[in-house]
Amino acid sequence: MSSSCDLSSYTCSDVGMLFPIVSEYTWPIGGRAFIYLLGLLWSFMAVSIIADIFMQAIETITSKTQDIKIPDNEGGYQTVQVKLWNGTVANLTLMALGSSAPEILLTAINTIFNDFKSEALGPSCIVGSAAFNLMVITGVCVMSVPEGEVRKIGQPKVFAITAVFSVFAYIWLIIILVVITPDYVDLWEAIVTFLFFPIMVIIAYIADKDYCGKKPTDDKEALEIVHKNHVKFQFALFFNVCLISQRLRENPNAKEQDIATLTAHLMEQNKSHDRGWYRINAIRSLTGGTKLNTTLNTRAQELLEELLIEEQSGASQSFMELSEGGKKSIIEFDAPSTAVLEKDGRVRVNIMRHGNLQNKVIFKVETIDGTAEAIQDYKPLKETLVFQPDETIKHIDIEIIDDNIWEPDEVFFVRVTAEPDQMAVVGKRAITQVVILNDDEPGTLDFPKPSFLFKESVGTAMIPLQRTNGADGEISVKWKTKDITAVGGRDYKETSGTLTFEHGEITKMIEITIHNDMEFEKDENFEIDLIETTGGATIGKLKRCVVTIVNDDEFNGIVSRIADLTNANLDALRMSKQTWAKQFEEAMNVNGGDLENATVFAYVMHFFTFGFKFIFACVPPPSFLGGYLCFIVSLILIGLLTAVVSDLASIFGCLIGLEDVVTAITFVALGTSLPDLFASRQAALMEKHADSSIGNVTGSNSVNVFLGLGLAWILAASYWTAQVI
Repeated sequence: MSSSCDLSSYTCSDVGMLFPIVSEYTWPIGGRAFIYLLGLLWSFMAVSIIADIFMQAIETITSKTQDIKIPDNEGGYQTVQVKLWNGTVANLTLMALGSSAPEILLTAINTIFNDFKSEALGPSCIVGSAAFNLMVITGVCVMSVPEGEVRKIGQPKVFAITAVFSVFAYIWLIIILVVITPDYVDLWEAIVTFLFFPIMVIIAYIADKDYCGKKPTDDKEALEIVHKNHVKFQFALFFNVCLISQRLRENPNAKEQDIATLTAHLMEQNKSHDRGWYRINAIRSLTGGTKLNTTLNTRAQELLEELLIEEQSGASQSFMELSEGGKKSIIEFDAPSTAVLEKDGRVRVNIMRHGNLQNKVIFKVETIDGTAEAIQDYKPLKETLVFQPDETIKHIDIEIIDDNIWEPDEVFFVRVTAEPDQMAVVGKRAITQVVILNDDEPGTLDFPKPSFLFKESVGTAMIPLQRTNGADGEISVKWKTKDITAVGGRDYKETSGTLTFEHGEITKMIEITIHNDMEFEKDENFEIDLIETTGGATIGKLKRCVVTIVNDDEFNGIVSRIADLTNANLDALRMSKQTWAKQFEEAMNVNGGDLENATVFAYVMHFFTFGFKFIFACVPPPSFLGGYLCFIVSLILIGLLTAVVSDLASIFGCLIGLEDVVTAITFVALGTSLPDLFASRQAALMEKHADSSIGNVTGSNSVNVFLGLGLAWILAASYWTAQVI
């Protein structure tokens, strides 16, 4: 045999358990290293995809509920659904296993195939993954939080416990591997290492329930809270569908499906998610799979922008808190118009801020000429101002020039704009009108138009009354309603009253309650008449107006259909699918079939991972047998893939001259931890608390050491103890 075919020169041929599959002794080492690197990266994709399915099974298991009956105030009972698994216990056990299964199985499998002796790849991967979690993931999460915002730990007691155990884990390793039995692990040491895992879970559970702190909430009160939260979500769904539908009803481009998509998107943004949700979403984003968060198409995005611009004061805060998850500030003027007498010399306009009050907001205010001109009628203003954290109002004073020359009423405008890159948007009242009035005139009162239209479901009709040709002093006007086809007391609250204008006020609202009888009726109307005034004011030409009540049954039907579509959209965001057919459908389509929102990256990653997706679609759906069958099959497949990753990593490291320790700490730890990195970053951006991002790092590190090393060491120590006996 020639020297080129000498098997003794076959470098790294005896490193792997399964590889090499074919003879590679004639291949150049550089080419083999490149092939094994590609295989390693490809295997990481496969592990991520099956880990996605594994997490779905865990989510199905931990989301199981049971019906509990609690007594109500009327002597009966109401049924409440509560989760069987405590959230903290689920995070530290099954959820942690879901994210750390590759590292844990890698350590156990390599120990078994290494004659029950410790090897470098598995333990080094656990240590490297822990270092990556603590340093890289923590650093990325901290840098990802937008400027001016904070993320605090929502469960500080649980975090403190997992943090202490995370540090203690490495102190314990030093104690048993350096001090007590250097480079050797006794059976008792392995068992104690493993037992620290359930001990940590129990202590964290006690802290979560606050058994050692204040008096815990009794079961009835806790169940009532769960029930109220469920009812609150259902009410929020219907309320927000109604709210958005009303705002967009007059828009010809607002289709029912787009409104439903937008509503689902906004509600999903405002919903808190657990660690599993973020990890699965990160994996699917990396592999071109079905994402768990809705992506707005162009039409829905345009509708969202319209809502952000056109929100009115009363509803804007609730909607903006929904749409931005409470992350942005809303700034706008408190009134659409203000009047000032020329002799007053100064007018004050107020800029309000609501929504998120925690951040610092920089904005601009400037005046714009109307019939009134800068310099001649008022002193122009152009300033940059700042809302400090928790500041809600700014008073802007503008100087009015009194020239002692009679002039008709004149107007100018004041505009507010948010500076770029600020966590703020401008509400509907971005511009306010300032009217400079003739001196010493009380004004004329009338309606701005002869008729007004209101939906039956509006609740309260707000009819504007305007004051023109002066605003000096306090005046009042009496008004009353008169039936036409609408009947007072049945269709609306028949009433009369007196509306008072303070000095300088030019617009007020007459409020009339509209009754929604939930029956089909034709449109009905009534009249409002102005009777007499006080304070020297006069009544103008439009002294009466007609109010039409429009039947809203058609609108209610639209709302019901959109609510159904919204529920369907929210159901589509569930982690697990119900049937094999649905699994294969999503596996074979880019972005789970949502081609409209698929990116080039999604197409590329789907091409590379299609084979794995198709094979893993054969795994029983999590809906079968409560998720346990999917759990077992997925765990077996993760174990098989872990053996492949172990071989590929070891041979690749051997070919390029790296020790297994270095290969594990760099390539393997990075490959298995990337999904956690993207998941934690997304959680840092979307969640109000840091538990799903930073908080899970300490818990994951503790589980890796106690469960990952403890299990492998128990297997090895038990084997050698049995040999001695």
